[in-house]
Amino acid sequence: MQGQLFNTNNLLVLIMIVAINGCSSRSKPAPVVDVQGSLPLSQRLKNSVSGSEYIVKKGETLYSIAWRADVDVRTLASINNIKAPYNIFPQQKLFLTKNTSKPSTNTTKRKSFNSSKQKVITKPIAQKKKQEYGVNVVERKSTNKAQQQSTAFSQKIREWQWPARGKIIRNFSSAKQGNKGIDIAGRRGDSVKATADGKVVYAGDALQGYGQLVIVKHNDDYLSAYAHNDRILVKEQQVVKAGQVIARMGNTDAERVMLHFEVRFRGKSVNPMKYLPK
Repeated sequence: MQGQLFNTNNLLVLIMIVAINGCSSRSKPAPVVDVQGSLPLSQRLKNSVSGSEYIVKKGETLYSIAWRADVDVRTLASINNIKAPYNIFPQQKLFLTKNTSKPSTNTTKRKSFNSSKQKVITKPIAQKKKQEYGVNVVERKSTNKAQQQSTAFSQKIREWQWPARGKIIRNFSSAKQGNKGIDIAGRRGDSVKATADGKVVYAGDALQGYGQLVIVKHNDDYLSAYAHNDRILVKEQQVVKAGQVIARMGNTDAERVMLHFEVRFRGKSVNPMKYLPK
């Protein structure tokens, strides 16, 4: 009986020693996660795009890449000579900065242009038509066009709505590695709603760190994003209305169930609290 008790005690001691050694021999530290359950910093860094070039991956759109690079999609499209609706394809090389774009190789046109400059054109230049009071018609047209472009570029959202109900567990931060939106707590399956009218320009899980993500374009200035969803209920290019349910709350690529909500103005992160109703 005493021998059996001795063997049992020895077994318990051996188990404790193995457990202690296992804890002390951890080769990788546990990921650092803040108290609100957000992603580790390493995961957030993987999501960003930097450098001068980028190779498109399957499932990405120009909007999602511009989002990761923190640039306006129009800027990215202009650098790469991509016309609306900004279609791209996997393995396509994109330039992220202007000075990396390919130089023009059309030497034939350049030579013909230079040779044509040598010929002097003696045709008289037609005078510009003028309206009454000496107002130049061409100048007025160009001014009106510039005003129209300016008005279209600086559109405003008539009304913003909250994307979900719940407690804000993490606020916006303008710091370099800060939170680029707000985090709203909730329960799995809670409704995630479009904050304003717009069109879905991205719906998927190709952006590491955002999980199931929806990006909505509201106009040429504003985009909004809804991350960590359990299920997406809309498709790319679908038109949505303010308050429409576009997803179900979840915890994909997150440590807890929540909605990570962002607003971008001309490609840059802005504090959503400045737009959402009080």
